[in-house]
Amino acid sequence: MTTRALLWTPPPAVDVEPLPVGTWWDAVKAPANIGERAFKTLGDETGAVIQDYHGALYWLIAVGSTTSWHLRGVRVLTELADERTYLGVPPVSWTTGAPVPTGACPWGPITT
Repeated sequence: MTTRALLWTPPPAVDVEPLPVGTWWDAVKAPANIGERAFKTLGDETGAVIQDYHGALYWLIAVGSTTSWHLRGVRVLTELADERTYLGVPPVSWTTGAPVPTGACPWGPITT
């Protein structure tokens, strides 16, 4: 059996859209203090990242790539046999906010 990665781009919506984890990607959630260090360490190799209002960072990674991960302080989000997990994904137009690591897409528009 061969598998292929499905083509995916952020939703063309105007607001955050809940999308199922495990369909196009899995996710790794890291709290702000761990996530920002990882983001800086990864540099240009980071890939797609979403940051929520509380500062947590979510890396979108290949489906099934975390099956043997045991990392302290982070949470792996993946599809399970008996439950479905959704991640709020901002539309492609949301690329700035304050303050987010350079290259991270904020969870939503920041209003002051």
